[in-house]
Amino acid sequence: MTDLTFSDSVVVAASPDVLYDLVSDVTRTGEWSPICVACWWDEGATGEAGDWFTGRNVTPERTWETRSLVAVADRGREFAWLVGGSRARWGYTLEPVDRGTRLTESWEFLPDGLALMAERYGEDAQHQVEVRTRAAHEGIPATLAAMQRIAEAG
Repeated sequence: MTDLTFSDSVVVAASPDVLYDLVSDVTRTGEWSPICVACWWDEGATGEAGDWFTGRNVTPERTWETRSLVAVADRGREFAWLVGGSRARWGYTLEPVDRGTRLTESWEFLPDGLALMAERYGEDAQHQVEVRTRAAHEGIPATLAAMQRIAEAG
């Protein structure tokens, strides 16, 4: 797997503002993510661009936490964050359509993330990048399906 970007979309029977309120509430991430089981805001953070939060991730192989910086917080349009401030970009875009909102989740492995993998894992870096890439490619459709169920259930 060498594609370091991925996105997928689903149409959700909800307004962009309702969906934005869902996706931007990082404290609910554990309800839909197959890997991130919990998130919490830094003290004083309100979900605006420039705010930081921490996420706890769990796979059968390991448990770890990451800090992320909110890069975009545009209600009804886009919510995105940078893992470690510069290593990977995750985000949601919201586009009104006839039956609700097209919700797109995107992911990109950034140059700083690739450099960190090389520094931390040496000869195993490519494998580690592939593991994370596979997780994004498999996790995004699962996340979107779960978010659709949650949003449409009210």
